[in-house]
Amino acid sequence: MSNISKSDWQLYQQLLPQWQERYMKKLGQEYIQILSSDDLASANFWRLEKRIKIDRRSPGVVCEVSRRSVLTILVQLLGQQVITPADLVDFSPELRAQVDDLGNLYN
Repeated sequence: MSNISKSDWQLYQQLLPQWQERYMKKLGQEYIQILSSDDLASANFWRLEKRIKIDRRSPGVVCEVSRRSVLTILVQLLGQQVITPADLVDFSPELRAQVDDLGNLYN
């Protein structure tokens, strides 16, 4: 991966925790719906447990914070709908182009 500018790196470090909090808040609401289901309590519990195991692997919950992983993480966040392209508006055009290029490789 190419070098990430200092300003893009600082912005990423600032926004990533905010994006993760927003995503985990959304997950919390979805977990409430699972637990509130009219199914058996045990079925709801095990459904939630399975869902949490899956969700905890998402970069919207936890990810490596390093300059070398920025582009990959941004593509993953976009792909998993943790963030939208609008969330990247303050990043440099170069970084956004790199994210687009990398995202196109995965699609």
